[in-house]
Amino acid sequence: MEPEQTNLSFEQVVRILRRQAPWVLLCFVLVVGAAYGLSKSKTKKYTATAAVTFNNNPISQQVAGLSSSSSNNLVVQQDNNLELVKLGDSAAKTAELLGNGLTAQKISESVNVSVKGETNVVEVSATSTSPALAATIANTYTRQFVKQQQEANRKFFKSALALVNRQLAQLSPAQRFGSDGLDLEERAHTLGLLTELGYNNAEIAEEALVPSSPSSPKTKRNTLLGVILGLVLGLGLAFLLERLDRRIRQPEDLEEIYHLPLLGVVPKSGALSRSSRNDRDKGPPLPSAEAEAFSLIRAHLRFFNVDRDVRTVVIASPAQSDGKTTIARHLAEAAARLGSRVLLLEVDLRHPTLVQQLDLEAGPGLADVLIGAIQMEEATQSVDLRVPSGKGVGGNTLDVMAAGAVLPPNPGELLESHAMGAVLEQAKSAYDLVVIDTPPLTAVSDAFPLLSKVDGVVIVGWVGRSRRDAAAQLHQVLASSGAPLLGVIANGSKSGGPVAYTGAGKSSAAVTSANGASAAQELAPTAKT
Repeated sequence: MEPEQTNLSFEQVVRILRRQAPWVLLCFVLVVGAAYGLSKSKTKKYTATAAVTFNNNPISQQVAGLSSSSSNNLVVQQDNNLELVKLGDSAAKTAELLGNGLTAQKISESVNVSVKGETNVVEVSATSTSPALAATIANTYTRQFVKQQQEANRKFFKSALALVNRQLAQLSPAQRFGSDGLDLEERAHTLGLLTELGYNNAEIAEEALVPSSPSSPKTKRNTLLGVILGLVLGLGLAFLLERLDRRIRQPEDLEEIYHLPLLGVVPKSGALSRSSRNDRDKGPPLPSAEAEAFSLIRAHLRFFNVDRDVRTVVIASPAQSDGKTTIARHLAEAAARLGSRVLLLEVDLRHPTLVQQLDLEAGPGLADVLIGAIQMEEATQSVDLRVPSGKGVGGNTLDVMAAGAVLPPNPGELLESHAMGAVLEQAKSAYDLVVIDTPPLTAVSDAFPLLSKVDGVVIVGWVGRSRRDAAAQLHQVLASSGAPLLGVIANGSKSGGPVAYTGAGKSSAAVTSANGASAAQELAPTAKT
């Protein structure tokens, strides 16, 4: 098999997204809806923030006669300030003052303390279901901290003053009037002033205001994240499903796998598989869209191979149920309606179906010809074709050689025999076009000897049913066999066949065919496709 393609073209990506659009949309709607619904279902919470600023000037320690700490390190200062705000009984004092069932634990859980950038400012944020309560908690907490810090500083200065006074008391009268004594006297005076003035190194920098909008849930943000996540998950799911789904999904997939031109697209229609002998006398055998699809395939076979004399064409497929027999039958009928002498030859000697499809008489067929029991003329049946008004020329019949009533035990040997080559040569000389229906090429090897004996091979794939791996396997085999490959036909397309012009009754593809060679009908007398 060919290695898996890893680089997707823009057109391939667009086709994948188009095919998987319902899953992408479903994933998108579910994720966005879940994000929006969860956000709306959550209780709204409000956050208010107050700020405390620290004055880390070492004057207090110097005045107290202590060595100053390494306060030049901003990170160390911020960590110290943060711990000061977190520690202590500010949460308990706040709960005691506010009441209403609040406890120190609840206050601690609702308060978040953080440093504001590279500054000496510490922010105290309080979160609550009530915006007013959030602001009250933040302001009360910071006030209690500042008050406690001021009281701690007062005790610190009193303790330092007592220490200085004890040092002065131990000095002699002469020492008290010396330089050391005078320094202690000045320090004692300063500590007394700081104690009386209530010096504090922490102050409230900003009062918390009552928030006007909730801090959580953030519905807009969550919904936007849901949009992004939904798209990502939807796209991921689309490509995952595409990778897991090995079916051929679009006619263009057949072109990419086989590297062959698309000869035509046959719409999914129950009219294609019906038994046609009883209906043939009652009216047109196919609706206009289906009939036009095969007329276009008939014309494209000639247009794409103008430099080749194509008279014998194998209609093949990698697996069963691809519709190759139905395609072969209607392609042969389309060519016959245009006036060509056409033989529909069934070489599937294991599971023939043409007798049932065309409601033919069961009798001798190709197998009998190959073993020399009868001549070709005796195994051939003619089928009258009804031609819609204004199309085709007279004498529209289709010759059919079915596999035969009695199937041989050695179909592969018969198809590889010289007798089969002689049948093809005789048919080629007697008919303008020989359409050959074969068994599936990846199921049995019976038909492979024919590929080198015919003028062209057409591959059929069923859109939405045929598997990519089977098609890739067949492509690899055909590419190395040197078989004269002509193109691919996409069967069972939901998009249908040619699209009619409004009011004109002609498809755009039909007009293209007409411009390329006057008209499809003009090809009939000299058809060699």
